[in-house]
Amino acid sequence: MSKKHPVIAITGSSGAGTSTVKNAFNHIFLNVGANPVIIEGDSYHRYDRDEMKRVMEKKERIGNKYFSHFGPEANLFDELEKTFKDYGEKGRCRKRYYLHSDEEARPFGQKAGEFTPWEDVGKDSNLLFYEGLHGGVVDGDIDIAKYVDLLIGVVPVVNLEWIQKIHRDKEHRGYSAEATVDTIHRRMWEYINYITPQFSRTHINFQRVPTVDTSNPFIARDIPTLDESFVVVRFRDHKYCDFVYLQDMVHDSFLSRPNTLVVPGGKMGFVMELILKEQIEKMLNP
Repeated sequence: MSKKHPVIAITGSSGAGTSTVKNAFNHIFLNVGANPVIIEGDSYHRYDRDEMKRVMEKKERIGNKYFSHFGPEANLFDELEKTFKDYGEKGRCRKRYYLHSDEEARPFGQKAGEFTPWEDVGKDSNLLFYEGLHGGVVDGDIDIAKYVDLLIGVVPVVNLEWIQKIHRDKEHRGYSAEATVDTIHRRMWEYINYITPQFSRTHINFQRVPTVDTSNPFIARDIPTLDESFVVVRFRDHKYCDFVYLQDMVHDSFLSRPNTLVVPGGKMGFVMELILKEQIEKMLNP
């Protein structure tokens, strides 16, 4: 943990909707004058796109059908831990980019699916911001979570998470629903063992719960909207929230437990900014 060089991490599964939180943080950073080092979780995959395909085929030939981006074999957990530790201690670290598309790759003269070279970053920054799958992972001697000053979980109920992933993969990546379901199945063991446990280590969780029928996510024709949802906000500690203030600010919100606030889904971004802006201001002005 670092008072001088704070580390903030958003962690959530593929299809969880962490981009909503990312947008809220971008607004906050602009409002409070923060200058963050931004780290993308995909940058800490062990293999580029072509390598991952070859390794996955090799694993399947020897009977391992559960190898995925969710677990330690396909990721550089030690490098991510070192990144957080170095930044917290020195305000400097290394980063690289994973190039998702030809558009992203073109300025670097590389191909989609490759990594850029590692580079030293952090000069003149005042915090590190991570968004990805593994911001709170613990695996053997590796404890990434202990180097995070503010750990945020984005955790839609699992059927909604799957609906979002199926639709995203179809619309933005051209995958069939069947291919995405195969991916969900392959990842399940590592989802249970490496993704889910993180949400018991978070300081704040945002969980979207739809109010429409999502009982069979594999045939859903559309994604439930924010207005068709509630958002359950769970706080590890009361120091992260003024519940009276939030209930006054958000119409129709209520406490379901002493540490849990429920708000209308349409207020999700607004509530995130209310809660997180105060936390970041405290970090930058301890």
